[in-house]
Amino acid sequence: MSDSREAQPAIVGLTGGIGSGKSTVARLFGEVGVHWVDADDVAREVVAPGMPALAQIAGHFGDELISPDGSLDRAALRTLVFNDPAQRQWLESLLHPIIREELVRQLRPEGYSLPYVLLVSPLLLETDQHTMTQRVIVIDVPVEVQIERTMSRDENPRDQVERIIASQLPREERLARADEVVHNDRPRTEVAEEVQALHQRLVALFR
Repeated sequence: MSDSREAQPAIVGLTGGIGSGKSTVARLFGEVGVHWVDADDVAREVVAPGMPALAQIAGHFGDELISPDGSLDRAALRTLVFNDPAQRQWLESLLHPIIREELVRQLRPEGYSLPYVLLVSPLLLETDQHTMTQRVIVIDVPVEVQIERTMSRDENPRDQVERIIASQLPREERLARADEVVHNDRPRTEVAEEVQALHQRLVALFR
């Protein structure tokens, strides 16, 4: 009897700083048939109303973090833990294992023929999520582009965006840990061509 694990696709991590365009590049991979899972989406799913993790968060921090519709007030939670390392550590120790387990489940699609899948995560290199991957793609843009895109997208003031960037892994360190880099400060057609070429290399690598 063959080992079913042999059939599991390789996991390629895709990451980048805020405003680098991770979702845009992930969708380009999706257009060539690659299955991808966004860790941010999974992080929201595991604290949805009715999920055990949400009850544990409410029990620890209080019901004021629960919105009237029963969902988690993520902005309030972020504010609460951002400047409190102990509370942040408690939250991460609760959520990271739950998120990881759900990521593993979603990264094993039924009837999938390509030899790799994508794990899209802004915290791939800051957390232990990178240990799930066989290769790391970094989406890179200049810091000024990150700032402009994030201000435009989220209507955040510049100083807030700069603080977010400062709290993330430095650009140089992210690039140093990359196996592949996609430069996303160019026209979409050029980025799409780069993604298609990278896709072919990854298929050849993992077949």
